Amino acid sequence: MDTRFNLFENELAARFAKRFAGAALVIQDSPLPKSTQELVSLRASQINGCGHCVDMHVKEAAAAGESAVRLHLVAAWRESTVFTEAERAALALAEEGTRLADASEGVSDETWARVRKHYDDDQTAALVTLVALINAANRLAVITHQKGGSYEAGMFAASVKG
Repeated sequence: MDTRFNLFENELAARFAKRFAGAALVIQDSPLPKSTQELVSLRASQINGCGHCVDMHVKEAAAAGESAVRLHLVAAWRESTVFTEAERAALALAEEGTRLADASEGVSDETWARVRKHYDDDQTAALVTLVALINAANRLAVITHQKGGSYEAGMFAASVKG
């Protein structure tokens, strides 16, 4: 399966990508812990089958000091002991917010209550917008067949600065 379209070589897509990256920076600079940001992005990307984003978020998390054990267990977070209660709430929100069509209520009241127990207003805002943003990124990459494997930690930050 070849890449269908290079979003970075098209003028309209490049203008969109610049604004999309700006939105990502708002979340990155938020008080939501960086490890939580990467775990949530990784889990949504796994669900959506986005190899490009799984590659990116595993490598960014590892570069930021995340352990291999925790990265390997994100896909089975419910059956593992290595995540905090706050991280578990964030991962539940990521799953329910990604699989909206799978439940008539979308995000359950139980999950929402767990999120609000562990995260203040700014962290909650960052978490909700992160789930929306990573799902949009997954769709862009999956639709255009972006491949995983060539991403190197720090590439996103370098592209935003450059």
